[in-house]
This record gives sequence, structure tokens and C-alpha cells, in this order.
Amino acid sequence: MLDGPLLADWLPVSAAALIFILVAAGVAGWVDAVVGGGGLIQLPALVIAVPQDVSTPYILGTNKLSSFFGTLSASWVYLRSIRVQMNLLVPLVLGAFGGSAVGAALSRYVPREVLTPVVLVAVIAVAAYTLLKPKMGLHHEPRHLGNLAVGWRSLVIGIGVGFYDGILGPGTGSFFVILLVAVLGFGFLQASVNAKIANLTTNLAALAVYGVHGEILLLLGAAMAIANMIGGFIGAKMATRGGSAFVRIVFLVVLSLLIVKLAWDTVVQFTAP
Repeated sequence: MLDGPLLADWLPVSAAALIFILVAAGVAGWVDAVVGGGGLIQLPALVIAVPQDVSTPYILGTNKLSSFFGTLSASWVYLRSIRVQMNLLVPLVLGAFGGSAVGAALSRYVPREVLTPVVLVAVIAVAAYTLLKPKMGLHHEPRHLGNLAVGWRSLVIGIGVGFYDGILGPGTGSFFVILLVAVLGFGFLQASVNAKIANLTTNLAALAVYGVHGEILLLLGAAMAIANMIGGFIGAKMATRGGSAFVRIVFLVVLSLLIVKLAWDTVVQFTAP
């Protein structure tokens, strides 16, 4: 935690901590807008800066509030610049929502120490696959153009990644992107647009749960949401101008951060007394 007097009972952080959190939220919004993975920055910042007597659901709920509005901002910019295919987007979103709900319901029954190493291996495989195919995703060349072919593949991707988001979560946006690129032949930029909207759906589902239980620090979450939206707006603008090559670079950087985090979590799990 960043030390200092708390600003108020309804804003339980010091001024230094607030600045730290808002900067992290802005950077997370930028990363999330380009390729997903902003949670790797924003959530740890909240854990560090918020007093330890604030329970975990409040931290998670506040994080989701900020992420939702940041993703909403980025989605708005993307949708004004890039056309989406409704025959892909609708089943992707429906699958993501259903998968996330099931994953969240089952998350309490599946030990995290089992999931983390498995996801680590999957992320390393995704990074290696992307590096070994330098031209993959640089051009938007959709495959499976028929409505049925696109629809069922999108539905399966939505269910699978949504389930992962509900049961564990880190790197959800990146998994959406790479599957849309590898399975459907999308460019990284076009995949990011659809991933952003699908991720918006999973964020909304989680936010509704936390909101019903009142587990959100509203003032802090609102301040973070503004910072996240600004970062998201800038990131989406840069992505649409930089194209798929720019998004691919950021994608690999985010995957590297995710590998480091998951590797650390795995080591801690198996070395803890």
C-alpha cells in the first residue's frame, strides 16, 4: 500500500495512492483498447494501493467498473472507424456471456493452482505461434465466409474464452484476438474490434454481479473509469491509425507480461509453505 492519510471514508486511499491508481488505469485503458490485457496493470495497482482492510470483492468490483467504461470508450472509437460482421459478432457475444456466467459459477469448485500452470503453457504456445508466423494477422483475409460457418466458429470461440474469463480471467482479450486471427483469418486490428465488444459483454456480466451486492468503491471506480476511458480512447485511435502491424507488436508485449505474471503465480503456488 502507498502510505499517507486517507482522503476520506468514501475514498479510502491516500492522495499519492490515488495518483498511482489513476495513472495505472489510464495505461491499462490504452493497453486494453489496443489488444486487451489491461487488467494485468490495473488490478495489481489496486491491490498495491488500496488498504488491506478493503475486502477482495470490492477491489474486483471497482476494477470491473473502470474496465467496463474504458472498454466502452474504445469500442465506440472502433465502431466509428471499422465495420464489424454481425453474423460473427452476435454469436461471439452470446457465447462469451454464457461462457462467462458458467465459468464464474464453477470457479469456486476448480482449484486455481490447477488452472494457472495450464494457462501459462497455453499463453507460451500462443506467443510462440505468433512469433513463428510473422505475417499472420497483418492482413484482413477472412476465412469461412458463409453465415453458418462463421456463426458456429464464433459461438465456440465466445463460449471457450468467456468460460476462461469467468473461471480465471487474465489475458481474456488476448485469447479473443488470437483465436479470431488464427481461426477466422482476421487481421489483428479487426480482431481487436470484435474482441473489445465481446470483452465488454463479459465485463458487464461481472459488473452486474458486483453491483447487486454493492461491492464497488463508487467514487474511486468513477475516477478510474474516467482515466481508463481516456486511455482507451487514445489507444483505439492509435490502433486504427497504426493498423494490424502495430496491434501485433502490442499483442506480443502483453503476452510477454502475461507469461511473466502466470509464471510468477505458478512458482508462488508450488513453493508456498
